[in-house]
Amino acid sequence: MTYTNPGVRHPAVDMADGTADGTADDMADGTNGWGPVRALPRPEDRPSGAEVAVWLLRIPPSAAAAAARAGMLDARESERAARFRDDTLRERYVASHVGLRVLLGAYLGIDPAEVELIRELCGMPDCDKPHGRPAVAGEPGLRFSLSHAEDAAMYAFADAPVGADIEARNARRGGKVLAGLIRQLHADERTAIEALPEALHEEAFLSCWVRKEAYLKGIGTGLPGGLRTHHVGLADHLAPPGSATPPGWSLADVPAPPGYAAAVALRTDDTAAVRLSVSALRLW
Repeated sequence: MTYTNPGVRHPAVDMADGTADGTADDMADGTNGWGPVRALPRPEDRPSGAEVAVWLLRIPPSAAAAAARAGMLDARESERAARFRDDTLRERYVASHVGLRVLLGAYLGIDPAEVELIRELCGMPDCDKPHGRPAVAGEPGLRFSLSHAEDAAMYAFADAPVGADIEARNARRGGKVLAGLIRQLHADERTAIEALPEALHEEAFLSCWVRKEAYLKGIGTGLPGGLRTHHVGLADHLAPPGSATPPGWSLADVPAPPGYAAAVALRTDDTAAVRLSVSALRLW
């Protein structure tokens, strides 16, 4: 069954060269850092090589539409949604997972309800349980990662293992709280942050954190993989010269909406730079 959504329009912006097709009105529709709205992808739009297709969903405007389409969620997703006692948290979960199914269905050319989600084996060396990266059953050529924070959900799609993370900035994340968080990072990351003016410490920490979570999700371990173990560095504009990233992986800072920081990690050869396309998703 082919799934289409003819009511959504506009092109994506290619962050590799900062350009986009379309009119000024197109670019203004869905701006403010959320990216231009575009039509849902088609199966032939699947990213390949070093391409990562990033989609951003601003949850509140899409919450009602997502709730109306929550029937596409599978039993496990529905059960988890029902366990949320807080209405806002339930709304965010449902919207972000409906958005994921809508995009996966579009890339696969099937109804979103038909997408079968599974878990790969854990990426920890001493664990063989199926709680690693989420995946689509029978579709090894389409990899994805979902992250959500407060009113934002972010999706990354690629043809190789990929991780994504988005986090909200917090003006109260400072002083001893920030210092304690920084101490959880790799020693070289701590040194890089401490070398910056203090006014940049929170921004630098958060830029490192989203890169770290994206990478740990990409390798299939999540946070148990070790915040101190792996060096992912700071955002490019804050990192010292020659800052290294894990071998076999490329990291990219994602242009995020105001008040957020985001990054993706893609398994590639060491010479490949990630090529991002960033688009806004609407569910109504």
